Amino acid sequence: MAETRVGGARIRYDDVGQGEPTLLFIPGWCTSREVFRKLAPWSSILHRALVVDLPGHGESQQPGPGFDNTTVVDTLRAVIDASGARQVVPVALSHGGWWALELRRQLGPRIPALVLLDWLVLEPPPPFLQALKALQSPQWKQARDGLFSLWLQGVSSPDVIRFVRDDMGSFGEDMWKRAGREIEQVYTRSGSPLEALSTLSPPVPTLHLYSQPEDSAWLDAQRSFASSHPWFQVQKLPARSHFPMLELPEEMAARIGRFLDAALATHPGGLAPPPT
Repeated sequence: MAETRVGGARIRYDDVGQGEPTLLFIPGWCTSREVFRKLAPWSSILHRALVVDLPGHGESQQPGPGFDNTTVVDTLRAVIDASGARQVVPVALSHGGWWALELRRQLGPRIPALVLLDWLVLEPPPPFLQALKALQSPQWKQARDGLFSLWLQGVSSPDVIRFVRDDMGSFGEDMWKRAGREIEQVYTRSGSPLEALSTLSPPVPTLHLYSQPEDSAWLDAQRSFASSHPWFQVQKLPARSHFPMLELPEEMAARIGRFLDAALATHPGGLAPPPT
């Protein structure tokens, strides 16, 4: 385990594997780096992997009571700098994609590609926006539990169930309210993630890997966007939850590897099993 400090707070991250570009695994709000415990070993076969605990999450300390999206981006930049990595591809879960996008804005060609995992990349539907507001209210716990029920519906994977209930369930009122506030603010400011990605100049090769929802219209809309924006790819995974990295880590690592091979001409060849 490695660490750096941001505003006096200790930030911890795993640093495993070798090979450029380095993969920067970014959890979402109220999520620790534990969510990548299966995917990172497979990905580190061909690439160096940095797996971060966000400020106030997992084993990282909270830098202060008012930290926000900007604080998180500054923290990710500090990890990149401390690691000495020259080129970094963010692999961002859910709304961690906003931070990945901002890293590209700030660091330019040092971020040669983006990998987005199970993110709400289209216009957010009204029920989602209502849930964000509810997370900021005195009814935050009911709103959180409603999300948990939605995410676990039809899911039988013990790893996913344990992660949602034990890891995400360990965060309290302050962090869930912060999550609702910060996610709502960035959607209000930037529109949909696809809109925000399309403003990057020059565009950056981007892969969206997701498993839910099953709605074919959701996939069709992303494919339509890809047809007019050739730098964007979408691939749907055969997983039952919003956390396919806990269900299909080998397949996800292989798809990420093939995407980087094509986009950046990095590592030809396949994957061997990770060390045990």
